[in-house]
Amino acid sequence: MSYTTNKRVDGAFDDVVGMTIDALEDAGFGVLCDIDVQATFATKLEEEFRQYRILGACNPGLAHQGLEEDLDLGTLLPCNVVVYEDDAGDVIVSAVDPGQLLAVADNPALESISDDANDRFEQAFESL
Repeated sequence: MSYTTNKRVDGAFDDVVGMTIDALEDAGFGVLCDIDVQATFATKLEEEFRQYRILGACNPGLAHQGLEEDLDLGTLLPCNVVVYEDDAGDVIVSAVDPGQLLAVADNPALESISDDANDRFEQAFESL
């Protein structure tokens, strides 16, 4: 079973990153961090890498509910969404499947939270 949802999005890389952030915000997520993997590898490793950004997406209400159920859940937060160029030069947006992510906690109380997060990710992906 896949642990991500992926979508090829037409547009320039930086434009797709912006569209993704906007779509996440419209679905109730804030982007807490934006990691430019290409720039980090260039600076820290002097290595070239494809365009690749990791967006740390968080819905504060869902995070609060989850942490009320399981304080260690913070090790799985925020939910990551990545925007990258594949080998063909297409721009791909990929998000972690909240159900797969939260399944590692083995806590049935988190199922409704993962369902809500999943619905919100679907909403964001549909708008891309």
